[in-house]
Amino acid sequence: MGSEQILQPPSTTATPHRPAGQETSVTGTAHRWLLDRIGVLWTLLTGQPISLYAASVLRIGYGLLYLVFLLREFPLRDQIWGPGSPWTPAMAQQLFAQTGWNSVLPLSDSRAYFELCYAAALVTSALFMLGWRTRVMSVLFAVVVTSFHARSIFMTDGGDNLILLMSLYLVLTACGRRWSLDARRARLRTARAGAVPEPVRSFYAQQLHDARDTLTTVVHNCGILVIAAQVCFLYGSAGLYKVQGPTWGSGTALHYALNLELFQPWPALSHFVDEYPMGIAIAGYVTVLLQVAFPFVLFGRLKYPVLTVLLGMHLGIAVLLGLPLFSGAMIVADAVFLPDRFYAFLPHLWRRAARRTGRCVAPEPARASGSGGVPPQGRSVARRSTHPAVPAQTDPAPATGLASEQG
Repeated sequence: MGSEQILQPPSTTATPHRPAGQETSVTGTAHRWLLDRIGVLWTLLTGQPISLYAASVLRIGYGLLYLVFLLREFPLRDQIWGPGSPWTPAMAQQLFAQTGWNSVLPLSDSRAYFELCYAAALVTSALFMLGWRTRVMSVLFAVVVTSFHARSIFMTDGGDNLILLMSLYLVLTACGRRWSLDARRARLRTARAGAVPEPVRSFYAQQLHDARDTLTTVVHNCGILVIAAQVCFLYGSAGLYKVQGPTWGSGTALHYALNLELFQPWPALSHFVDEYPMGIAIAGYVTVLLQVAFPFVLFGRLKYPVLTVLLGMHLGIAVLLGLPLFSGAMIVADAVFLPDRFYAFLPHLWRRAARRTGRCVAPEPARASGSGGVPPQGRSVARRSTHPAVPAQTDPAPATGLASEQG
């Protein structure tokens, strides 16, 4: 018994514990950080519409591309989409039953009906590009692109697929707020109204107006984010697929592409470029590197040189491989990553360049008070109506609902 040792409780000095006050402080800090991030995200989605100029560039670009595409195929329209196509309307209906696609073109075998649909498609593309009643035209443009794509799905390529996706996404956006006939009509209407105070709404009417503004702003911002995510997914997946292929790893993929007769609009130019294997290998490696890294460089200034190199790459594809529709669709899609201040600065840069070259440029007309492209949101309107002495804002950044702005 005398040799037995008395058991001692385990020492607390070997495993020091964090004081309770410090644990509470760390937990509170993490909780506040999470709330701040949620608040920033909520403000981004509901505060004001983002990338209004970029959405307008997408509207103009894709409307113009599809209009040119329809005009280019005008002599062969009957063989591609019409009743005289080898892919008959009956075969198209059978394919629709299997794939779930649909189109307005096979609804009738009449030649007059097809010509009417083709003329309507041309008019819709032109009006969508110009931004006339953009809210309605965006829906009709999506119907046109979907119908022509589904009618003869085996005649399409990557450019058609991207335009199809973007036409659906643009329905969600406020793509008529800038550089459109709708925006011009809104400026003229605001200028005619002058300083006449807006009618005071009731409490419930004001709440309904604010809720509508917030909802349409959220839908627009989500549409822009979906477009950006689609482009990132396209570049990332294309780069990862190229990494798996042996021809891109060896730097010989472009050599094979330049020697395909299907992608030789100018054979002499293709053979001339093919005489520089080192340049072709470098171009292949740079293409894979930029496509894989593209989603990771969007949050810094490195995206500007990357977008510039991608612009040159797509121009090269259009010229060397004869894919102008695909290249144009990708160039327009890349425009969503440029900030609005870049597009807002373009008119000033144009006037400055015109003055340096000695061209006569009309001075910019003075804007009347409150003649911005988009009036403020409902809550700002309510504050202005209670303080009539405050001058109206001239910043075109605030937004209203899509229906009121785009007719």
